This record gives sequence, C-alpha cells and structure tokens, in this order.
Amino acid sequence: MAKYLVIVESPSKIKTIKKFLGSQYEVAASNGHVRDLPKSALGIDVEHDYEPKYITIRGKGDILANLRREVKKAEKIYLATDPDREGEAISWHLMAALKLENMEDKKVYRITFNEITKKAVKDSFKNARELDMNLVNAQQARRMLDRMVGYRISPLLWKKIKRGLSAGRVQSVALRLICDREDEINAFVPEEYWTLEANLSVKGEKKPICAKYYGTVSEKKAIGNKEQVQEIMDSLKEEKFSVKEVKRGERVKKAPQAFTTSTLQQEASKVLNFSTQKTMRLAQQLYEGVDIKGEGTVALITYLRTDSTRVSEEAAKAAEDYIGANYGAEYQMTVSAEKKSGHKIQDAHEAIRPTEIERIPVSLKDELPRDLYRLYQLIWKRFVASRMSGAKYETTSVKIRAGEHIFTVSASALKFDGYLSVYSSEDDKEEVNTLTGKLGGDSELAFISFDPRQHFTQPPAHYTEAAMVKELEELGIGRPSTYAATITTILARRYVVKENKNLYVTELGEVVNNMMKEAFPSIVDVNFTANMEALLDGVEEGSVKWKTVVENFYPDLDDAVNLAEQELSKITIADEVSDEVCELCGRQMVIKYGPHGRFLACPGFPECRNTKPYYEKIGVPCPKCGKDIVLKKTKKGRKYYGCIDNPDCDFMVWQKPSGQNCPKCGEPLLIKGSRLVCANGQCGYACVSELSQKL
Repeated sequence: MAKYLVIVESPSKIKTIKKFLGSQYEVAASNGHVRDLPKSALGIDVEHDYEPKYITIRGKGDILANLRREVKKAEKIYLATDPDREGEAISWHLMAALKLENMEDKKVYRITFNEITKKAVKDSFKNARELDMNLVNAQQARRMLDRMVGYRISPLLWKKIKRGLSAGRVQSVALRLICDREDEINAFVPEEYWTLEANLSVKGEKKPICAKYYGTVSEKKAIGNKEQVQEIMDSLKEEKFSVKEVKRGERVKKAPQAFTTSTLQQEASKVLNFSTQKTMRLAQQLYEGVDIKGEGTVALITYLRTDSTRVSEEAAKAAEDYIGANYGAEYQMTVSAEKKSGHKIQDAHEAIRPTEIERIPVSLKDELPRDLYRLYQLIWKRFVASRMSGAKYETTSVKIRAGEHIFTVSASALKFDGYLSVYSSEDDKEEVNTLTGKLGGDSELAFISFDPRQHFTQPPAHYTEAAMVKELEELGIGRPSTYAATITTILARRYVVKENKNLYVTELGEVVNNMMKEAFPSIVDVNFTANMEALLDGVEEGSVKWKTVVENFYPDLDDAVNLAEQELSKITIADEVSDEVCELCGRQMVIKYGPHGRFLACPGFPECRNTKPYYEKIGVPCPKCGKDIVLKKTKKGRKYYGCIDNPDCDFMVWQKPSGQNCPKCGEPLLIKGSRLVCANGQCGYACVSELSQKL
C-alpha cells in the first residue's frame, strides 16, 4: 500500500513521474486550480480588508473527492505543482481544499523540479520545503487586481458597445500599444533621401567594387534630394578616386543565450510562424512528456515558464562534453564568455533547454509530430549554441577619397563559425565582400559610374506577435507566462486581427481603446502598469505586502468606474439611428456592433431580421470611377477606403483620401496627420493643408 502521495497539476505527468518512484508512492493530479474567485461576482470583500472569497471550481468536486481518498491512505503528502507562483498558489489552494493543515497525523511538503527526469524528481524529495507564501501572495494579488479591472470595467463595455467584450489590466494596455502604433503609422509622412554609390575598378581585379557615399572629409553628410546628389556627382567629374585608409580587424559575435519563455515565443513566431499560444501548448507537451519507442513517456525539455537564462552546472558540463566530442575543443564556450542576467531571478529556475543533450533532434524525427519536432529542434539547437564559442569575423573598412568627398567600402568575412555551426537567425546574416581584402593604400582605382538612388523613410512596422511580446517585456508589462493568453484574448475579442503575421486594430478595437483612454487613463497607462508590475514583484520578493497593493489600487478604480458610469450615461455609442430605411418593414435602421465592427440592423428584431453592411461615407468621389468612397473592412476587420458597392472598380487605399490630386504626378492625395501625402510612394509629394485638418 502506498505510503506517500505526490500531487501534480497535470494528469499527463503521472505516468512519467510514477516510473521514477517506487511502489510506496502514489501520484495523482489536481488538473490545475481547484479553487478560484466565483464567476458570478467580484469575489472580493472590499469592506473587510479585501478578503478574497474562494470557492471550489465547478467540475472539480470528483477530483477533490479522489484526492481526499488518497490523502487518507498516505502518511506523507508532497505537493508537486509547477515551480512558479501559479504552481505555488495551486499547492496553497490544495492545502485549504483538502484541509491538510488540520491533519496532525500527516506531514505535508512542497517539492518542485525544473525538469521531469529521474534525477530531478528524486532530488526534489531531498529538498522538500514549506509553502512559499510570498509566491502565493504575489499570485493572489495579481489575480485580484485582474478581477477588479475585468469585473468593474467590462460591464461598462457591455452597456455602451456590446456584450461579450472585456477589459483587462494587461490586455487593455496591449491593445493601446497596438492602437498607438497604428496611429503612428497613419500619421507618418515619408521623407525623401538619396544614396550614392560609386562603381570603381581595381587594377588587377576582374570585378569592380561598389563604394557608398559617406560625406565630406570633415563630416558625415546625408543627401536629401536629387539636386544635392547631382551637385556631388558634378563636383567629382574631374576628381580621382584613391584609397585613403584601410582598417583591418576581427570581430567576435557572442552566442545567443538559451531560451526564456519570452525569447522562445519570439523566435518560434519568427522562424516557425507559430502563434504564442501554439508555442506554449507544444512546449507544455515537450515538458510533460511524449511517448518514445523503447523508453515510454519521456520529458524532453525543462520547465517552459521562466525568465531565467541560468543553466545548471550538470547541464553545462553535459553540453561542454557533447560539444567537445562532436565539434572540437575550440567550439566549447570559455568561462569568461558566459553572460549574466541583468535582473534578479529565482535561483531554482533555469533557461528552457533539452533534458538530455544527447537526445539529438534527428533521432526523434520519426517519433514526434512535425510541429512538436520543429519546436524541440529549435530549443535543442539554441541551447547547444548558447554553450559554444562565438563566431569570428575578419573585418575590413576602407575609406576612399575623391576631392573633398569620402566613400566607404566595408567587408566582413567569416573566419570561424563557432555557434553558427549549429544555430543561426536573421540577425546572423552577414554581407561579405571579399574584394576589399585586396585593397591597400597603393591600390589604383578607376571610376566607372555613379549609381544614385531615391528612397523614402518608412513608417514604424506593425506589431507582430513576436514584436508585441518583445515590447511588453521591455516595458515591464505583464509577465512572459501571460503574454500568450493576453494576445489570444485581444484576437478572440476581435479588437485586433492578424494578417500576414502583422497585428491590425479593428474598428471595434478602436472604440474600446478610445473608451478606455477616456474613462480609465491610468489603467491603460504604460508607466502605471509597469509600476504595478514592479510592486507585484516586490510582493514576490517579500518586500511589499500584497494587501497594501490591492487596497491602494481599488479605491481609485472604484472612483473611476463610478465617474465613468455617470459620464457614459450621457453618451450613446451603440444603436445610433441611421439615415437608412429598412426595405422590408420601413423602420429606420440602427447602427450596431458585431464581431467585425459596425453594421446596420432593423430595430424591429426579432420580427424583422434585416441587416446590411454599414459604410461610413466620407464625401469624396472615387478618382477612378467617380462613385462614393466609403470606409470598408477586410474580411478580418482591417479598415480601408474603397468604392461603395462597385465590383468593377478596384480602387482602395489604407489612408483616408482627401479628394485632391497630387500636383506632381496626379495620384490621389491621402490624409496623414496634418499633412496631405501622395498615394504614389515613389513620388514623395507632401504638404501641410487646411483641408487635412478639417477632415
């Protein structure tokens, strides 16, 4: 009969862990949280010291009943939920739900392991401890703040826009960041600039070299327009080109660090085109264990929710041995090359790495589904690379003088591949020009031709999921373990849509964001949210009391909600009466909000179910066919301007047309901020206009 009970979170871990322990151990699962705040109410007693009112989660009764039976049989209970604050809180809730604190005849311990391997699991019993209430309270504080924001603000969105919408402490800030970026892009006015290259022949060489314009002898100089570039070319007609300076050197590019949750999400998005949600789901499977022929269920990676880049001594030694045996001693990382984390991390946490470095990806190719294999391969390669020496490049920089002007040629040739033999990313692509290696002070150069090119500055890029994760992390908003859920939520609510990896705000997202900015400016303020995260980290470290954070936050939120209810009662956002008459029943149709934004609906519902698209007319004729230009939406909800109901006309632009044409090329002028900009990106015409401000 089992004397010891081990309680884990996920049932899929049971088989893996059970085979590491003897017959005296029983392993059972809680299936995640067993208690939470009620769904039907705020669940926080704001009148009595902000006490949370936890209840058993619906559907968990049978699980708890089974756990109670197992507890009765056991002498010792080991709470082995995940090694983070969420896992610590689940263990705390299990203590309460199973009444473990009241059982004097049984001993209860908390154990954690960063990887589900025999050694890690067995070692965890040697390091059994009590619950860490700082971690528990940090989770409680986050849960309560999120509940306060969601439950107090979301009903206002339901009243004023439509049911099913939600606000969130991190979610609403993420939406604001995307909206602000969209505003930057829409207001961006491209500026013209030119580059100038000189094609030169080198005596004794078959291929010419291409030198880029740098500036004058005294200063670096940008070329703003065609007249300036022509002036430079004219001044160099009679000048000779000669090598002024050659600098040769070596540059070492250090290996990337092993993955954290955030960097794994970013790289999987860029390299594998995985959503953050998909990456976390697959990583969870790799952590909990997959079936391998001849081995049974095997955990392939360490714990996936971490912001640490630390690697255990044992894993570092295994990597060193593997790299030495398979690549050579020169590929092994030197001790001085190890990078230190810039912020405080829990020592128990490690970076995401393979549990066994000898389990190379190719050996599992036939064992794993394609996407699971690709993610494991990415993690394995990144970890091995992180323990290797840097890549070495031989660099050459040449300055070429012609009159009072300077041109440059730069080269970078790979001398030693180091970690690049295993892993490379977009950042590791190098431009190589081997000809510069033969250039010297006595090289004879002959002018062949100039290559002037016109360019325009580009607007900021739309956020991708990877860029959003990076931005949230850099701003200190939310935590890596929550990024996937945050992005998934704003996509599910259709505040944002994803097209070709880019995130675009929808009309619905704009309405929600504008309301949040107006009524709850602090909730969507980046600095306020980042400061709140810092306070929550203080709770985790034991330097801040969790209820102090909660009691300082709620009164301001309550005041803001009460004021917003008064102010918004004067405003009607939804169900505006339109000029359109229902052709079925004659009623005046109203504007409603749906999953894709606004649409026209008959107010006679359910007797009359007539609906039709709602097009906002802007009073500008189409430059192609003369019909009305209206605001439309793509199938996913992204806004654009095109012809009203005219399948024969393909005119469409992303920015609002002004109704005027460009005086240079005749293309439509678009409104960008307070300026009019030519729709033709190659034209570059822009001007300040009173019309743009009126529109």
